[in-house]
Amino acid sequence: MNTFAYEYTVANIIDIPREDRPRERLSRHGVNALSDMELLTLMIGSGGSGKNVFQLAAEVLKVLENGETANVLENLRGIRGIGPARAGLIAGALEFARRRLRPSARRITMPSDIYPLVSNWADRPQEYFLVISLNGAHEVMQVRVVSQGILNRTIVHPREVFADPLVERAAAIICAHNHPSGNINPSPDDISLTARLKNAGEIIGIPLLDHIIFSGTEFYSLLEHNNMS
Repeated sequence: MNTFAYEYTVANIIDIPREDRPRERLSRHGVNALSDMELLTLMIGSGGSGKNVFQLAAEVLKVLENGETANVLENLRGIRGIGPARAGLIAGALEFARRRLRPSARRITMPSDIYPLVSNWADRPQEYFLVISLNGAHEVMQVRVVSQGILNRTIVHPREVFADPLVERAAAIICAHNHPSGNINPSPDDISLTARLKNAGEIIGIPLLDHIIFSGTEFYSLLEHNNMS
Protein backbone atom coordinates (compact mmCIF):
# COMPACT_ATOMS: atom_id res chain seq x y z
CA MET A 1 0.00 0.00 0.00
CA ASN A 2 1.19 3.54 -0.74
CA THR A 3 1.82 5.14 2.65
CA PHE A 4 2.30 8.61 1.15
CA ALA A 5 -1.46 9.13 1.18
CA TYR A 6 -1.57 8.50 4.92
CA GLU A 7 0.63 11.48 5.59
CA TYR A 8 -2.18 13.92 4.87
CA THR A 9 -5.26 11.98 5.97
CA VAL A 10 -4.69 10.15 9.24
CA ALA A 11 -5.42 11.73 12.61
CA ASN A 12 -2.91 9.53 14.41
CA ILE A 13 -0.21 7.06 13.48
CA ILE A 14 -2.16 4.30 15.22
CA ASP A 15 -4.79 4.67 12.48
CA ILE A 16 -2.27 3.29 9.98
CA PRO A 17 -2.14 -0.51 9.68
CA ARG A 18 0.84 -1.69 11.70
CA GLU A 19 2.68 -3.14 8.69
CA ASP A 20 2.54 0.25 6.92
CA ARG A 21 3.83 2.39 9.79
CA PRO A 22 7.27 4.00 9.25
CA ARG A 23 9.12 1.92 11.87
CA GLU A 24 7.72 -1.35 10.54
CA ARG A 25 8.47 -0.37 6.94
CA LEU A 26 12.01 0.57 8.00
CA SER A 27 12.50 -2.87 9.53
CA ARG A 28 11.12 -4.72 6.51
CA HIS A 29 12.39 -2.66 3.59
CA GLY A 30 15.31 -0.59 4.86
CA VAL A 31 15.87 3.15 5.12
CA ASN A 32 15.92 3.75 1.35
CA ALA A 33 12.28 2.68 1.02
CA LEU A 34 10.97 5.47 3.26
CA SER A 35 9.79 8.84 1.99
CA ASP A 36 11.20 12.07 3.43
CA MET A 37 8.03 12.48 5.49
CA GLU A 38 8.37 9.01 6.95
CA LEU A 39 12.03 9.59 7.83
CA LEU A 40 11.10 12.80 9.61
CA THR A 41 8.37 11.06 11.61
CA LEU A 42 11.03 8.67 12.89
CA MET A 43 13.10 11.59 14.17
CA ILE A 44 10.14 13.55 15.56
CA GLY A 45 8.64 10.48 17.21
CA SER A 46 5.18 11.77 18.12
CA GLY A 47 2.83 14.68 17.71
CA GLY A 48 2.58 17.77 19.89
CA SER A 49 0.65 20.99 20.44
CA GLY A 50 -2.49 19.52 18.89
CA LYS A 51 -0.71 18.28 15.75
CA ASN A 52 -0.10 14.68 14.73
CA VAL A 53 3.38 13.53 13.83
CA PHE A 54 2.71 13.76 10.08
CA GLN A 55 1.54 17.37 10.38
CA LEU A 56 4.69 18.25 12.27
CA ALA A 57 6.81 16.41 9.70
CA ALA A 58 5.13 18.36 6.89
CA GLU A 59 5.98 21.66 8.57
CA VAL A 60 9.56 20.56 9.18
CA LEU A 61 9.89 19.45 5.56
CA LYS A 62 8.66 22.86 4.39
CA VAL A 63 11.37 24.56 6.47
CA LEU A 64 14.07 22.23 5.17
CA GLU A 65 13.05 22.76 1.55
CA ASN A 66 13.20 26.56 1.64
CA GLY A 67 16.99 26.48 1.20
CA GLU A 68 17.81 28.66 4.24
CA THR A 69 20.36 26.26 5.71
CA ALA A 70 22.07 28.94 7.78
CA ASN A 71 18.91 29.56 9.85
CA VAL A 72 17.54 26.03 9.92
CA LEU A 73 17.76 25.61 13.71
CA GLU A 74 16.01 28.92 14.38
CA ASN A 75 13.32 28.14 11.80
CA LEU A 76 12.72 24.68 13.25
CA ARG A 77 12.35 26.15 16.73
CA GLY A 78 9.64 28.40 15.33
CA ILE A 79 7.38 25.44 14.56
CA ARG A 80 4.80 24.98 17.30
CA GLY A 81 5.10 21.43 18.58
CA ILE A 82 8.77 20.89 17.71
CA GLY A 83 10.54 22.54 20.64
CA PRO A 84 14.28 23.02 21.26
CA ALA A 85 15.11 19.32 21.78
CA ARG A 86 13.47 18.12 18.57
CA ALA A 87 14.83 21.08 16.62
CA GLY A 88 18.32 20.29 17.87
CA LEU A 89 17.97 16.61 16.98
CA ILE A 90 16.89 17.35 13.41
CA ALA A 91 19.48 20.09 12.85
CA GLY A 92 22.19 17.88 14.32
CA ALA A 93 21.23 14.95 12.10
CA LEU A 94 21.35 17.17 9.03
CA GLU A 95 24.78 18.53 9.90
CA PHE A 96 26.14 15.05 10.66
CA ALA A 97 24.85 13.79 7.27
CA ARG A 98 26.37 16.81 5.52
CA ARG A 99 29.78 16.17 7.06
CA ARG A 100 29.73 12.46 6.32
CA LEU A 101 28.26 12.55 2.81
CA ARG A 102 29.58 15.94 1.67
CA PRO A 103 26.98 16.54 -1.07
CA SER A 104 28.41 20.00 -1.65
CA ALA A 105 31.57 18.38 -3.04
CA ARG A 106 29.67 16.39 -5.64
CA ARG A 107 30.72 17.34 -9.14
CA ILE A 108 28.25 17.27 -12.02
CA THR A 109 29.79 15.90 -15.20
CA MET A 110 26.73 14.41 -16.95
CA PRO A 111 22.93 14.46 -16.60
CA SER A 112 22.90 11.16 -14.71
CA ASP A 113 24.83 12.85 -11.88
CA ILE A 114 21.83 15.07 -11.23
CA TYR A 115 19.19 12.42 -10.64
CA PRO A 116 20.43 11.26 -7.18
CA LEU A 117 20.25 14.87 -5.98
CA VAL A 118 16.56 15.27 -6.84
CA SER A 119 15.04 11.78 -6.87
CA ASN A 120 13.63 12.16 -3.33
CA TRP A 121 11.10 14.63 -4.76
CA ALA A 122 9.85 12.12 -7.32
CA ASP A 123 7.03 10.70 -5.21
CA ARG A 124 5.34 14.03 -4.45
CA PRO A 125 1.74 14.46 -5.66
CA GLN A 126 2.56 17.94 -6.96
CA GLU A 127 5.27 19.31 -9.20
CA TYR A 128 8.35 20.65 -7.44
CA PHE A 129 10.68 22.90 -9.43
CA LEU A 130 14.27 22.71 -8.18
CA VAL A 131 17.36 24.78 -8.86
CA ILE A 132 20.86 23.38 -8.38
CA SER A 133 23.59 26.00 -7.97
CA LEU A 134 27.07 25.06 -9.21
CA ASN A 135 30.46 26.64 -8.69
CA GLY A 136 33.10 27.09 -11.38
CA ALA A 137 34.19 23.44 -11.05
CA HIS A 138 30.56 22.35 -11.52
CA GLU A 139 30.41 21.19 -7.90
CA VAL A 140 27.04 21.40 -6.19
CA MET A 141 26.67 24.43 -3.96
CA GLN A 142 22.99 24.16 -3.10
CA VAL A 143 19.78 22.37 -4.11
CA ARG A 144 16.58 24.27 -3.36
CA VAL A 145 12.88 24.28 -4.17
CA VAL A 146 11.83 27.36 -6.11
CA SER A 147 8.21 26.54 -6.83
CA GLN A 148 5.62 24.02 -5.74
CA GLY A 149 2.83 23.43 -8.24
CA ILE A 150 -0.76 22.31 -7.95
CA LEU A 151 -1.43 18.89 -9.48
CA ASN A 152 0.56 18.99 -12.74
CA ARG A 153 1.08 22.74 -13.15
CA THR A 154 3.78 24.92 -11.70
CA ILE A 155 4.55 28.61 -12.17
CA VAL A 156 8.21 29.60 -12.36
CA HIS A 157 9.69 33.05 -12.93
CA PRO A 158 13.36 33.78 -13.74
CA ARG A 159 13.69 36.16 -10.79
CA GLU A 160 12.92 33.31 -8.34
CA VAL A 161 15.19 30.90 -10.20
CA PHE A 162 18.24 33.18 -10.25
CA ALA A 163 17.77 35.15 -6.99
CA ASP A 164 19.76 32.82 -4.70
CA PRO A 165 22.38 31.75 -7.29
CA LEU A 166 23.19 35.45 -7.74
CA VAL A 167 23.73 35.87 -4.00
CA GLU A 168 25.82 32.69 -3.89
CA ARG A 169 27.89 33.85 -6.88
CA ALA A 170 27.09 30.60 -8.64
CA ALA A 171 28.84 29.95 -11.93
CA ALA A 172 25.93 28.01 -13.44
CA ILE A 173 22.63 26.35 -12.57
CA ILE A 174 20.71 23.23 -13.49
CA CYS A 175 16.93 23.05 -13.15
CA ALA A 176 14.84 19.98 -12.47
CA HIS A 177 11.22 19.15 -11.78
CA ASN A 178 9.20 16.02 -11.16
CA HIS A 179 6.24 14.81 -13.20
CA PRO A 180 3.80 13.17 -10.76
CA SER A 181 2.16 11.35 -13.67
CA GLY A 182 5.35 9.39 -14.27
CA ASN A 183 5.55 10.60 -17.89
CA ILE A 184 8.93 12.29 -18.18
CA ASN A 185 8.48 13.69 -21.70
CA PRO A 186 8.60 17.51 -21.66
CA SER A 187 5.45 19.47 -22.38
CA PRO A 188 5.45 22.51 -24.69
CA ASP A 189 5.38 24.65 -21.52
CA ASP A 190 8.48 22.85 -20.21
CA ILE A 191 10.38 23.56 -23.41
CA SER A 192 9.21 27.18 -23.49
CA LEU A 193 10.20 27.74 -19.86
CA THR A 194 13.63 26.21 -20.47
CA ALA A 195 14.27 28.58 -23.37
CA ARG A 196 13.16 31.53 -21.24
CA LEU A 197 15.45 30.58 -18.36
CA LYS A 198 18.35 29.91 -20.70
CA ASN A 199 18.00 33.40 -22.21
CA ALA A 200 17.77 34.98 -18.76
CA GLY A 201 20.87 33.11 -17.62
CA GLU A 202 22.86 34.31 -20.61
CA ILE A 203 21.95 37.91 -19.76
CA ILE A 204 22.72 37.55 -16.05
CA GLY A 205 25.92 35.58 -16.62
CA ILE A 206 24.78 32.38 -14.88
CA PRO A 207 24.14 29.88 -17.67
CA LEU A 208 21.45 27.21 -17.45
CA LEU A 209 23.29 23.98 -18.24
CA ASP A 210 20.38 21.55 -18.30
CA HIS A 211 16.78 20.99 -17.32
CA ILE A 212 15.91 17.56 -15.95
CA ILE A 213 12.40 16.09 -15.81
CA PHE A 214 12.22 13.07 -13.53
CA SER A 215 10.00 10.40 -12.06
CA GLY A 216 10.68 7.74 -9.46
CA THR A 217 12.55 5.52 -11.92
CA GLU A 218 13.92 7.63 -14.79
CA PHE A 219 14.73 11.10 -16.03
CA TYR A 220 14.76 13.16 -19.23
CA SER A 221 17.56 15.63 -19.96
CA LEU A 222 16.56 18.47 -22.25
CA LEU A 223 20.25 19.02 -22.99
CA GLU A 224 20.74 15.44 -24.19
CA HIS A 225 17.66 15.70 -26.38
CA ASN A 226 18.61 19.11 -27.86
CA ASN A 227 15.56 20.85 -26.35
CA MET A 228 17.36 23.68 -24.61
CA SER A 229 16.66 26.42 -27.14
